[in-house]
Amino acid sequence: MPKILVVEDEKSLLAAIQIKLQNEGYEVLTATDGLGVVDKVKNEKPDAILLDIFLPGKSGMDILEDLNREGILKSLPVIIISNSGQNVEIERSQKLGVKDFLVKTDFTPQDVLDKLNKFVSSPKSNKTINMQGETKNQTPTAQDQGGIRGLVLVVEDDAFLRKLLVNKLKKDGFEVAEATSGKEALEFLKGKLPIIVLLDLVMPGIDGFQVLEEMRRNPETKELPVIVLSNLGEPEQMERTKRLGVDDYLVKAHFFLDEIQDKIDKVIAKRYL
Repeated sequence: MPKILVVEDEKSLLAAIQIKLQNEGYEVLTATDGLGVVDKVKNEKPDAILLDIFLPGKSGMDILEDLNREGILKSLPVIIISNSGQNVEIERSQKLGVKDFLVKTDFTPQDVLDKLNKFVSSPKSNKTINMQGETKNQTPTAQDQGGIRGLVLVVEDDAFLRKLLVNKLKKDGFEVAEATSGKEALEFLKGKLPIIVLLDLVMPGIDGFQVLEEMRRNPETKELPVIVLSNLGEPEQMERTKRLGVDDYLVKAHFFLDEIQDKIDKVIAKRYL
């Protein structure tokens, strides 16, 4: 089983990458600061590293310098994860032997997997080879099938998670609108109705429960499908959302991004088809 070390201090990003890689069959090691990373590499001998540049304790660049001095980088694929993607970072890391580069605001966990699979054999592959020797995905995306599949409203105050969801949905062929608060969501719904809402519960000001209550009072949004995304997994919270007509409920720490399209498709099929 290939072993991947993910060094990232942003916990939501770390968890998303870890879940994605584990779901693909990789063994995943993690670190949330730069201290001790070089020793972990020596002891654990990962097959590849996903490395954040800005880390507490020791920066990603310093870690690269240390690995280079140890002669480890020559045979160890490293993919840099950066906040900025500035040319100076890219050039410096490439000179040290970094294989590839990802900018946080522009990628999803699937993008990480795609980059990683260039350098490490995936335990699970979603590709098949046709008679002409060409590879193709077994499950086509919505864009492969053509067309925009409808408008989805994503209501989420966590900027990183919101970006992941938006990128994923767009890749799946949906038009996507974003709201960072309950107030923004309700204002948006006054002007345009999506086919479904992905709704966080815990937000500053007007929370997700209040958004649901207001939606169900309004004849225009009373029947609008909603999937809740929340850190709250307690039975009483789930029961409360059920009473407010939620179609599905996903606890953030327990779902994969790949589940989103499937959940949306099932709700849409149930409500509209």
